Amino acid sequence: MQETGGDVMSEQVFSQRRCRDTRKPRAGECPEVVFYRCSSCGALFPVTGGSVLEEKEIVCCGQRAQRLTPLTQEDAGNSLKITYQITGGYNDNAVRVSWKALSAKDKPEWIYLKTFTGGYLKYVSDTKRSPMVFALADTDAFAYCDEDPCLECVFRCKRGFVIYVYGKQAGLIEVPLDKMNAHWQSGAGKEPDDGKVK
Repeated sequence: MQETGGDVMSEQVFSQRRCRDTRKPRAGECPEVVFYRCSSCGALFPVTGGSVLEEKEIVCCGQRAQRLTPLTQEDAGNSLKITYQITGGYNDNAVRVSWKALSAKDKPEWIYLKTFTGGYLKYVSDTKRSPMVFALADTDAFAYCDEDPCLECVFRCKRGFVIYVYGKQAGLIEVPLDKMNAHWQSGAGKEPDDGKVK
């Protein structure tokens, strides 16, 4: 804190994780990702780069790993509901992925966040409760404003990010980060941050 003539000013903090870019990265700079999973042991094989649309022959436990086909939330059914929130403003930018499972067997096995520059994979342990937080840095942390949580305005600064959530019952759910709140200017669309899926 600095004092200026009796007034106390907070010192501006620039986090190591803060994005210094002046414009949002272009979509499509990062290769797409596809997922293969061994139906015997559950091993996961994310594949990026090259021609991901071509079927790969990945062998695990003496058999071909199954290519997972992403489903929209609507097509995946009700066993696992996914939502997200962008938090942290400029310095501590993060994506919070929340889920609501009908039962313990329906909870996610793993969550993958595809970003501007690559991806982050996290496994969901038996004791882990919603949400899962993905801290962002450098180009992935680009933000138009310092709102915390994000107002989901027309700029949609994380558009191009995709959340992939795999549950044994639901399969692979794909959730693009492109929500836009019609009431973002007034802040009336902000929901309480309780970590629960609405």
